[in-house]
This record gives sequence, C-alpha cells and structure tokens, in this order.
Amino acid sequence: MTDTAKGTATLGTRAAKNELHEAFARVGAALANGHRIELLDLLAQGERSVEVLASRADISLALASAHLQALRRAGLVASRRDGNRVLYRLVDDDVYTLLASLRTVALRLGDAERAAGRFLGAPRVAVSRGELMARVRSGGSVVVDLRPADEFEAGHIAGARSIPLPELEARLAELPPDVEIVAYCRGPYCAMSPQAVALLERAGRRARRLEDGYPEWRLAGLPVEAGSDR
Repeated sequence: MTDTAKGTATLGTRAAKNELHEAFARVGAALANGHRIELLDLLAQGERSVEVLASRADISLALASAHLQALRRAGLVASRRDGNRVLYRLVDDDVYTLLASLRTVALRLGDAERAAGRFLGAPRVAVSRGELMARVRSGGSVVVDLRPADEFEAGHIAGARSIPLPELEARLAELPPDVEIVAYCRGPYCAMSPQAVALLERAGRRARRLEDGYPEWRLAGLPVEAGSDR
C-alpha cells in the first residue's frame, strides 16, 4: 500500500483522532511544571544561555538543562551552540501567546489569583500601552526598564532608560523630579515594576507601572529598540 493509500485509510478513524490529541497533549505536558513556565517567560526577553537561565530561575544548571530539553522536545524552544555555550530561544511568538493564554485561564482559579496577589501585592493603577505611547510623545513620562542590562540590550521599548531594579535607589538623581515615571519589566506577572513604583513613591516621585511588559509591547507592534542606552 502506498503512503497516500495508508493516509486515506486512516481518515476519520478513532486511532488517528487519538494520535492527534496525544500530539496536542504533549505540548500541555511540557508546560506542566512551574520552572518551565518561568523559563519560557525569561526566554520571551531574548535568547539566553543555560547558565543565565538557571541563575535567574534560581535552579541548578542540571535542572534547567533538563527542563529546557523537555521544552525543546515539545517544539516550544530551539537551541544553538555558541562556542562552549548552548543558547536557547522561543521557537516563535506563538509560544508566548500560548503562555499568556495559559496564565489568563489559570487566573480563573482561586489559588492562582491568590498566589498572584501574594507575589505582586495590592493592585495598583497601571498605564495602558496606548496611554504610554501618548505620554511619551508629549514628554509627559519617562520610561524606565527595570530588567537586567542584557535583557534591555536584547530589546526594549523605544526611548526607555535602563535602570535595573537593584540600582534604582542609587540612581534616582538620573530621573527628572517633575515628570511621571513609568516602570516596566518582563510582563504582567513580574514583581519588579510594583517594587519600583513603591520605592519611587517613598522617594516622593510620581510613578506608575506599565500594564504588562516588554513582550506584550513588542507583540503589539509598538516601537522597540535594541542595544545599550549609554
């Protein structure tokens, strides 16, 4: 029997349907681990080595490598060798869209919503992407990227200033005192932005956070840049 004939013979069969659903389920199984969710969130900021990913996810190198291999087998991440390093990246933007949808659905569950509240603190009024674009164009806001410098260099909101969160208090003098500061980081479930807003408010500055983060801004087709701001 030819390959075409074999394919025709399986059309609409229970076995073929089961095979299809199992293929879908393998992607779901790859996401069924909190560390893997965090690794995808980190990779949405740009290509990273296993060593950097392990450090930022606060897990061992061996565990990070094992999780990344599971994500690669599921077709969610790709890798390449750069000298002695192995670098990973998201396969495409659909992966982050999947991650965002998963989080939205999960928040319908009480335990996920409570966990988000404990991690992020009390909800604060956020700036929408459209409002931020208008305020930047009018000079009404200064945008601060709180992520590590290498994530900023890989890509950031056009015109943003790079001040990683651990450096923010020491570098307050770099920010104009009479303009609202809008802080952003990796996404809507990144705690750096609410922490920065609280710090800035204690220092007497007007500050708000962006409603989400760099990946959402980029996927919305809004202006982005790469490289250092120095």
